[in-house]
Amino acid sequence: MQQAPQPYEFFSEDNSPKWRGLLVSALRKVQEQVHPTLSANEESLYYIEELIFQLLNKLCMAQPRTVQDVEVLMDMFDQDDIGLVSLCEDEPSSSGELNYYDLVRSEIAEERQYLRELNMIIKVFREAFLSDRKLFKPSEQAFDPYETLSQDILSPEFNEHFSKLMARPAVALHFQQLKACSEEQEDRECLNQAITALLNLQGSMDRIYRQYSPRRRPGDPVCPFYNRQLRSKHLAIRKMNEIQKNIDGWEGKDIGQCCNEFIMEGPLTRIGAKHERHIFLFDGLMISCKPNHGQTRLPGYSSAEYRLKEKFVMRKIQICDKEDTCEYKHAFELVSKDENSIIFAAKSAEEKNNWMAALISLHYRSTLDRMLDSVLLKEENEQPLRLPSPEVYRFVVKDSEENIVFEDNLQSRSGIPIIKGGTVVKLIERLTYHMYADPNFVRTFLTTYRSFCKPQELLSLLIERFEIPEPEPTEADKLAIEKGEQPISADLKRFRKEYVQPVQLRILNVFRHWVEHHFYDFERDLELLERLESFISSVRGKAMKKWVESIAKIIKRKKQAQANGISHNITFESPPPPIEWHISRPGQFETFDLMTLHPIEIARQLTLLESDLYRKVQPSELVGSVWTKEDKEINSPNLLKMIRHTTNLTLWFEKCIVEAENFEERVAILSRIIEILQVFQDLNNFNGVLEIVSAVNSVSVYRLDHTFERFFEHLNPMGSASEKEFTDYLFNKSLEIEPRNCKQPPRFPRKSTFSLKSPGIRPNTGRHGSTSGTLRGHPTPLEREPCKISFSRIAETELESTVSAPTSPNTPSTPPVSASSDLSVFLDVDLNSSCGSNSIFAPVLLPHS
Repeated sequence: MQQAPQPYEFFSEDNSPKWRGLLVSALRKVQEQVHPTLSANEESLYYIEELIFQLLNKLCMAQPRTVQDVEVLMDMFDQDDIGLVSLCEDEPSSSGELNYYDLVRSEIAEERQYLRELNMIIKVFREAFLSDRKLFKPSEQAFDPYETLSQDILSPEFNEHFSKLMARPAVALHFQQLKACSEEQEDRECLNQAITALLNLQGSMDRIYRQYSPRRRPGDPVCPFYNRQLRSKHLAIRKMNEIQKNIDGWEGKDIGQCCNEFIMEGPLTRIGAKHERHIFLFDGLMISCKPNHGQTRLPGYSSAEYRLKEKFVMRKIQICDKEDTCEYKHAFELVSKDENSIIFAAKSAEEKNNWMAALISLHYRSTLDRMLDSVLLKEENEQPLRLPSPEVYRFVVKDSEENIVFEDNLQSRSGIPIIKGGTVVKLIERLTYHMYADPNFVRTFLTTYRSFCKPQELLSLLIERFEIPEPEPTEADKLAIEKGEQPISADLKRFRKEYVQPVQLRILNVFRHWVEHHFYDFERDLELLERLESFISSVRGKAMKKWVESIAKIIKRKKQAQANGISHNITFESPPPPIEWHISRPGQFETFDLMTLHPIEIARQLTLLESDLYRKVQPSELVGSVWTKEDKEINSPNLLKMIRHTTNLTLWFEKCIVEAENFEERVAILSRIIEILQVFQDLNNFNGVLEIVSAVNSVSVYRLDHTFERFFEHLNPMGSASEKEFTDYLFNKSLEIEPRNCKQPPRFPRKSTFSLKSPGIRPNTGRHGSTSGTLRGHPTPLEREPCKISFSRIAETELESTVSAPTSPNTPSTPPVSASSDLSVFLDVDLNSSCGSNSIFAPVLLPHS
């Protein structure tokens, strides 16, 4: 296991004055904001501060993620042929520390690295050797090396070298380790078959090895296996941490932060220095140290074995070979970018070769990797992936202008082309494309697909896309198969790896996004959910197992949330204000009306209900105007509910105005509605403002909520009449109460006996204390907050001075100041002749008649 780095002691004698109490004041402030009624003593806040520092310590101790870590995770899905770098030879791993999946991932990573190194030898170096005429002489001299080869094979040196090779682990050991760790019976059977298949090879190697080694006892293995090294990032970090601890005077970043691999170490002589240097070589650094001789026993000195002398960044130096001279032998030179150079000398030619091989390999690693990638890409383009016929599998039809359109000269940051349009089949293909993943397109598609495709059709297409047939053999392949050959086995293997598996994994990813972010499709159609669950349960394969489990867990969680309702509680900064009552009292639902309820509470409850309805509307309900099309009740149920409620509320406002035959009563109702508008503005409910403006102007609005749910949600101002009949009734009624061209409105008796005086739009000061000119029960309006846009400023810039009549001290100004600007939808009407100069109502601006 990796040795944990030493934690930082926040509360030691040296560090405690710097850290203790640093967060207490902030914690106290948060506590007072979130829980004003809760009290906490200083000791508890110091304890919470200590826990926070402990958590910070754990987070800071975590090693940063590197490219190699990502490559290990990608190996689980076979996305790319990326291998892991190897560690030092003397870092054996203990299989007891590894579980089955660690062994499998390590085995896959090692095999891929081996294949990549083999490709490097064959496709990069072999071509250079073949083109060198000095290495390969004419064909008539091809048999000249045979005599030398025979002598070398039978020589004692060859036998010794062969014995060293045979001392390395056999392939069977890997299967034995996997079998010991496997928990599934199916895996054990497969591993038993693999071990059995290797018995012949084991016997052959045993016969060869028996001729050159002592007779082994019965039961002994064919060769003395050693624990194979685990190509693990954890072991590399542990090795680098141990080296860094043994170096005195280290400064700067840790070795593990700038290096991923330890290469080798050993003594070298620096030309011009008195003492020998001990060199540590990593993939990113070369560290030159001087041994600490005789200082470890002295008090006050560090216990480190080495003292730092030089540090070289590998990407900033050049390696140059040096010929032997009278001054030095077996030397090489390191030249930095500023042309400073240092010469190191080894003790022998073999040591120099080892150092030069490691340094040159590191220096040209990226170049060689790019060369290999270029060769592999060229070969892949020359041998295109073999796909099934379009007649059998319609998702492999070639791209054309008839089936897909891309944005011209426009790509995403990742280089993925942006789709402008296409057929449904092509969109499904690109949604689960085998060459790359496009998460942005997945999100966009799942939000918009209902405008051109139904959920049942989408599920059928994805299932059809998942069931991929294998490409059929050609006539030449069939003839080769009849002869006992397997001409398409390599193509099928590549097809399964590069096409089938990526496509199927991305289909499961689409399912996961679908149930996670758009589960309402399945709530509306239980048959759709049953089909998906049935398909998910039928998916097989180890690579798919985790995806299937993830989707099943999400479905289970969504079902539980649907059955239990909203599980989360919202914590507000302050408790809700008390309910404001006017004429109607709690429980008197039959008396609830526009003039009997408090305008503050009407606006509050409407805002709450509007918020609930608005949050239920899904983005998909707004795409492509689906609420106006055939299946609008299925595709936009929440939006339609909000629209219908808004229509009812708007008509109710209109009804309250025009059915008030008495002029003073009608003006009071209009003033009350405008007071509600002012509260809407204080609550930042601009939609409510627009709704009331529309109601006053007899124009339908698109949405509005109303609460006191038992009263407002069951509004039915139209009765059994149609909307057109009710609109005609309202217009005729308006002609009755205010005929055209009348100078004075007709007089009618009042319908109500209660006072028409408004309670105002300020919360009760007896409950909330002094208001000090502000609405304590409301959030701060946007127009009073800095750096926020207020729509009223538009009118204020147009008209700097406004005219308003004095108002009662018990009632705030209505309408707002901006109502008399050039942008106002109201006209100025003088009401002094009817209401008197001491009217409690502010000047009201009525619409055109």
